[in-house]
Amino acid sequence: MSKTQAQEAGEIARLLSYVVILLGAVGLFCAAGAIPASRFEKLGAGAFPKIVFAAIALMSIVAIIDALRKISGPAYGRFLCDAWGWARRCYLVFICLGALSAYLLAIPVLGFSIASFVFIFGLQVILMPRRMPSIALAAVVAVVFSFGLNWLFAEVFTVFLPRGVF
Repeated sequence: MSKTQAQEAGEIARLLSYVVILLGAVGLFCAAGAIPASRFEKLGAGAFPKIVFAAIALMSIVAIIDALRKISGPAYGRFLCDAWGWARRCYLVFICLGALSAYLLAIPVLGFSIASFVFIFGLQVILMPRRMPSIALAAVVAVVFSFGLNWLFAEVFTVFLPRGVF
């Protein structure tokens, strides 16, 4: 990658960060409208946060326009190709994030112990060599860190982890 391509990639990454900041500011601006008003304030409790988030959104829009002006057309295609190549090389990161998302969604339904067992065992099987001794070790580790941790919290700390529907 040449110096110019690296600079263009940096500009595109900066553009993406401006878009994320803009989306966050707009979301927080909308959420500030739900702040309950006090009878002592004429503008309401959400007025100051709305002003701050509107200013952040306006600065983000200006920065986005400036970034779009600096980036050439072919740079977007190169950036997408580089990003796709990175995503293919780092596919295990996305598998772990997907498994974590599924785990967090499964805890209220399956309960801590079962969801943790499936999450820990499944990730270990995906990430480690698939031989019988390593799979047996993965099962033992999953049992200890799911059902054992649940027992420890319930019996020793008297903190009850989510039980779930089942």
